[in-house]
Amino acid sequence: MEIQVLHQVMEWNEDVSADVRKTLSEKKVCLINVMGSPGAGKTSLITALIRLLRDHFSIGVIEGDITGQIDAEKIAALHIPAVQLNTDGACHIEAMSIQKILPDFELDKLDVIFVENIGNLVCPAEFDIGESFRLTILSVPEGDDKVVKYPLMFTDTDCLVLNKCDMLPYFDFDTQRVAADYRGVNPEGGLFQVSSRTGEGLEALAQHLGERISAVLA
Repeated sequence: MEIQVLHQVMEWNEDVSADVRKTLSEKKVCLINVMGSPGAGKTSLITALIRLLRDHFSIGVIEGDITGQIDAEKIAALHIPAVQLNTDGACHIEAMSIQKILPDFELDKLDVIFVENIGNLVCPAEFDIGESFRLTILSVPEGDDKVVKYPLMFTDTDCLVLNKCDMLPYFDFDTQRVAADYRGVNPEGGLFQVSSRTGEGLEALAQHLGERISAVLA
């Protein structure tokens, strides 16, 4: 499958995210902003969720990277429409770039678009890209202090996914501490423990996302 590679347009204003959201609402498409550190498992989790959700929803993916298209190739191998967005050094995706990319998808044939944001626990949280909701990934090897260190990322998310939980026996990672810190800044957000490698917890997460997507499409 051919991959379209686009470069981020470095313009942004507060009206663009509203325009993106309006376009997606009219087309009945749910946009999920997936955020997390480099190596947290964003691409692996998205591919796992695609396999669980593709029988129920038509899915597309925007792969954000500073450069390259390795992750987009992994998505395209699943025969999923994928567009690579290279930010050329920027540490986040902007709403203007999403607006420019949407015409590259057949929106009338899609139900949901996953956006894999740039690997970063700071900048992506500050930018509304017109998403329907946000999903933040925190992996066990990163450590259990990240909610305290980067509160905005975890405050402004709809769902926190603790990934690579199959590695808990090998790391000093306190899941109860993370849950308490998360509830302290985001009492209503969803919280799931998963392993993209073993499949642990993925069915429950996919069910939750399916319900959220269906609510957007209704």
